Amino acid sequence: TGKVTHIQQGVTANEAPKTWQFASLWWIFFANITCGIGPLAVASPMAQETIGMDAAAAASMVGIIGVFNGGGRIVWSTVSDYIGRGRVYMLFFLLEVLAFWQLGQTREAFIFELLVLLIISCYGGGFSCMPAYLSDIFGTRQLSAIHGRILTAWGLAGVAGPSIVSYFHAQTGGYTASLYFFAACFVLNFIIAAVLKQYGQRKKETRTAL
Repeated sequence: TGKVTHIQQGVTANEAPKTWQFASLWWIFFANITCGIGPLAVASPMAQETIGMDAAAAASMVGIIGVFNGGGRIVWSTVSDYIGRGRVYMLFFLLEVLAFWQLGQTREAFIFELLVLLIISCYGGGFSCMPAYLSDIFGTRQLSAIHGRILTAWGLAGVAGPSIVSYFHAQTGGYTASLYFFAACFVLNFIIAAVLKQYGQRKKETRTAL
């Protein structure tokens, strides 16, 4: 009897960026990082200015943020194995719409910290789930190269996030406007993620060798 081997073809690194799926994933990755790294960059002064947290407590919160960033990568990637990458990104953005909106209104230290930590966990989860989502859509043929191109969003978001927060702070004298802006960005992200979930799956090509 002959040996049967299944070889997944997938999409090349040159073909992927020409698709609407890649553009959609690039945007939601960029927006998730931008809106996560913005508050992260000013977490301590925002806590002190918005809810009157003292410097020591704010510094402690920043330390815990690192734990939730790393923990979110593990927890959310595990969740995505059960419910799928499309659903987990939709869940990210729904939670972040609510979290950023509420963050702009709360003056309670405990609620403030919970919301920030939730946002940061989703920020970390967005990183860990992206390679698997790319694999789901484009296959594994040149996954590492495609992932490298998606990571350009990270570099740009590292500049955009703090810049947006600084701009709104300079214009309004506070952080509330930037938080509402980020909430609106996640409404758009949720819509894009829902479209990707429904229509973004590409047919995987296979080759069978006897």
